[in-house]
Amino acid sequence: MSLVNRPRRLRLTPAIRRLVRETTLQPADLIYPLFVRHGAGLRLPIDSMPGQAQLTIDLLADEAREISRLGVLAVILFGVPAQKDAIGSDNFHDDGIVPSAIRAIKKAAPDLLVISDMCFCEYTDHGHCGLVNRPGHERYNPQLPAGYLLNDATLELLGRASVAHARAGSDIIAPSGMLDGMVAAIRAALDAEGFAHTAIMSYAAKAASVFYGPFRDAAESPPGFGDRAQYQIDPANRREAQKEIALDIEQGADMLLIKPALPSLDIIRDARESCHLPLAAYQVSGEYAMLRAAAAMGWLGLRDAALESLISIKRAGADMIISYFAKDVANWLESS
Repeated sequence: MSLVNRPRRLRLTPAIRRLVRETTLQPADLIYPLFVRHGAGLRLPIDSMPGQAQLTIDLLADEAREISRLGVLAVILFGVPAQKDAIGSDNFHDDGIVPSAIRAIKKAAPDLLVISDMCFCEYTDHGHCGLVNRPGHERYNPQLPAGYLLNDATLELLGRASVAHARAGSDIIAPSGMLDGMVAAIRAALDAEGFAHTAIMSYAAKAASVFYGPFRDAAESPPGFGDRAQYQIDPANRREAQKEIALDIEQGADMLLIKPALPSLDIIRDARESCHLPLAAYQVSGEYAMLRAAAAMGWLGLRDAALESLISIKRAGADMIISYFAKDVANWLESS
């Protein structure tokens, strides 16, 4: 008996399956995160993120050239300052850790795009994403709870830091604190200082997720008290995510970013259907770490699991993916 409609005909061999594959992945779709710190000659492994390390600036030249050679087009930078304070001042100093790293990367690999993660959690002594309401502080507001993140005062610092990073050569500023008005404030600050061509990739929908734990080890940025739920989205709120995305588009975001990726595939799809801006997703540290851990136990194959997870993110609608697997993927694809 012959069946006219036989979908399995197109699954018969690896070559046929590859020919009709609907979603593909390439190194140019990926963005590689880098953690940079002061010092010299140091590559400090991150225990909760096997294969990842904090690097000192002197090691960035070779790293940048290798990333570029692999066909990965961009890196996103996270700084680990030598000293932290209440306002995260290292983030907006011209000789701060990330501006210094930007210059080193641009000198070594001029065509590699540099994205500055724009937040203050790595730089503050309290681990929150901006100025907090503290008795005795000049911005203290007794009408607000102690420890509350001061939105508008933080926007001023975000603008100042964004200009410092753009001056150092950053191609894209990526505000990640989920503060009200952050895109508009950064756009105004950049434009006022002559950086109208510096793009903004907004963390438009960032959930208060449990999947960030290993990142906080890597960036040495756990909150010293409370959590970040007062300014990040409740993971249960799909409609709120779309409202935040619409607000960032209205304020002038050039690209959008959704985080974390796998727990937010529905939000990625919603965003893809509702807007036409370039769309990124962040396969975060917890997603990376659990795949690494399962592979180390022999429960799954790392290569196939990583590729399948990244394909699912792209299939949901992401144009680009921030992933700690970026270099691995480039090497896997190169050898396949």
